Amino acid sequence: MALKVELKPNEKLIIGDCVITNSDQRTRFYVSGHSPILREKDILTFETADSPAKRVYFAIQLMYLEDDIEKVKEDYFTLVNDFVRAAPSTVALVDDVNNEILTGSLYKALKKAKKLIEYERELLGHATTGGSSISTDSQEDGESS
Repeated sequence: MALKVELKPNEKLIIGDCVITNSDQRTRFYVSGHSPILREKDILTFETADSPAKRVYFAIQLMYLEDDIEKVKEDYFTLVNDFVRAAPSTVALVDDVNNEILTGSLYKALKKAKKLIEYERELLGHATTGGSSISTDSQEDGESS
């Protein structure tokens, strides 16, 4: 069964080791075969992998596009171990990603790694706002008006 792909004007797509750039019109085509495919919105570059979770995603992306887990495995596990040490609450998400990698489902691993990026964004958001669990009442405990 062929995969139907619709590209917006000037959108990019990776199929295997080729980058396809659409013209200035919307395009639809069908792809048959077993080559890895990534839409532009799902592609990270070395430069845009600017956070720990994005670096984990980037490592999985390399595994997926090159269809070679062994080539990046050591770097991947270093990144993941550092990430989990820094944010232990990510263990369940990382386990989900690892399970997909171990079963060879690298595209599914990428999708789960996106959830890791979203979670990281939430954690950083809570850290920058200071959380909302601190009372903002001006009265001290036991003090009455």
